[in-house]
Amino acid sequence: MAGLSPGRYALRRLLVGVLQVFAVATAVFLLTEALPGDAAVALAGDNPDPARIEQIRRVMRLDQPLAERFADWLGGLFRFDLGVSLVSQRPVTAFLTDGLAPTMLLAALTLLVLVPVAVLLGVVAAVREGSPLDRAVTTVSVGLHAIPEFALAIVLVAVFGVQLRWLPPTAVGVGDNLLRQPAVLVLPLVVLLARPICSISRLVRAGMIEALHADYVRHARRLGLSPGRVRLRHALPNAVAAAVPQLAHTTDWLLGGVIVVEAVFVIPGLGTTLVDAVAARDLPVVQGLVVFFAVTTVLVNLVADIVSFRLSPRTEVVR
Repeated sequence: MAGLSPGRYALRRLLVGVLQVFAVATAVFLLTEALPGDAAVALAGDNPDPARIEQIRRVMRLDQPLAERFADWLGGLFRFDLGVSLVSQRPVTAFLTDGLAPTMLLAALTLLVLVPVAVLLGVVAAVREGSPLDRAVTTVSVGLHAIPEFALAIVLVAVFGVQLRWLPPTAVGVGDNLLRQPAVLVLPLVVLLARPICSISRLVRAGMIEALHADYVRHARRLGLSPGRVRLRHALPNAVAAAVPQLAHTTDWLLGGVIVVEAVFVIPGLGTTLVDAVAARDLPVVQGLVVFFAVTTVLVNLVADIVSFRLSPRTEVVR
């Protein structure tokens, strides 16, 4: 955006993000309220006692108007109060605390490997555009990106975990501290890295090729700068900027729990917590987790947009 300072751009994006979080919170509350059946009856068990049903209804405040319950719940969000579980009577924040560590560990390790490997593959393929290496990287990327995470996870577990027994097939018995047995992280990390490496490396390759043919790069070459400096100092920032939004999408996907991966490898993260809460119809936990995912997504994409804005070349006209 020509003439727009990074500070004003960040403020504008932050305001949009606040509106997005409010819209998601409203939608989550209304959708959970619109679920079929009576939540109080479902939570009361197979042989519900009328007194028990009425007690649950009072706890869930189902006897109050919808608008009043929504206002109270929204006010709690502003106080960082996500409510209490209807099943275990634990605060929803406790579920977040318990499930956040395994999910954050997987996300951090995935990003730690993803960024350098994807950028390196994209740059090498772009520098050797049209070579056998470039064609091989592109072919493998397209093929691997087409495999769903669930299918890849099942194949890896069957081959390396069950048949060859090289790696643990699941994290059962390890607990929340996955670093006590780092081997249990290998197969989940391979699954988590497969598609993002393919998509981000292809974006870096495309952005690098476009940058290498741009006028400012040709001008830098005419000034006598070395090829390595031209690629790293001038072409690479714009190539990386093209991949930042996809990296942000990958990051919020990882922080969202990677439900499929956690389910296959029995990892007690936020994704597994959300699945269990939906199965138990624990509405406060479901609502709290979804709002947390929404806030995380907005913040990650806000940072990504600001980074892209600063890395992209300015287009304003100097008078």
